[in-house]
Amino acid sequence: MKIAVFGGTGLIGSKVVGKLNAAGHEAVPHSQSTGVNVLTGEGLEEAAAGADVIVNLTNSPTFDEASPAFFRTSMEKLLAAAEKAGAGHFVILSIVGVDRVPLDYYRAKTLQEELLAAGPVPYSIVRATQFMEFVDAILSWTTEGDTVRLPGTPVQVIAAEDVADAVAEVAAGAPLGGIRDIAGPEVLPLDDWAGSRWRPAATVTRSSGTTTRECSVSSPATSSSPGRTPASPPPVTPTGWPPTRAGADAAPGARNGADALGDMMWWDG
Repeated sequence: MKIAVFGGTGLIGSKVVGKLNAAGHEAVPHSQSTGVNVLTGEGLEEAAAGADVIVNLTNSPTFDEASPAFFRTSMEKLLAAAEKAGAGHFVILSIVGVDRVPLDYYRAKTLQEELLAAGPVPYSIVRATQFMEFVDAILSWTTEGDTVRLPGTPVQVIAAEDVADAVAEVAAGAPLGGIRDIAGPEVLPLDDWAGSRWRPAATVTRSSGTTTRECSVSSPATSSSPGRTPASPPPVTPTGWPPTRAGADAAPGARNGADALGDMMWWDG
């Protein structure tokens, strides 16, 4: 089966392409670096031609009020290219609880889902909770000097590898005509989750009557597993933190990834 993966050179896209090809499919990555522009339409029809499945993993370059325009334009152009190519399945990656967060970026992702569902191609939506790989970025948003302040909101973080497994599996299957939620195997308070990523330099305390936890930031904890090194954090984006604050980033009923927190803290560098 031929599968065109737009955004196929990024964190998730590159993994999805590798997994699909390893499974015997013909997965082809497309991005600006390969001459495809989802906003201008440059190279879209050529990239989609002959594809049985379209996977869209592209993302807005901004996370403000301009993001809805990105998703509207890119989805309209990709859906038109998919229909012209005769593709029978269109897959996107979204966020668990995205329709419950009143912020521009999440409204934009909800718009993307709505455009896909109303479009001419059978579809599947994979919604994931916060990526484990974004932990350093999340800590940076709530750090003042050497102190991190985090609520005890439950989160269910998932490894990018497990997200890619789910997207690849859905892409290779029949259209869902709906949404599949995926999440990590453990529900943990945000402060415990982030705290386990860092070795506190001072005693961690939680004030009575509040869920806010404060600790001094030292260095990332070291792994006892040979051959394991911490990954570099991705660029800081709002993805994950607002829904965590809204209590939307835990999905106990979702299909769970395989990697537990201890495994997800560290991965091959």
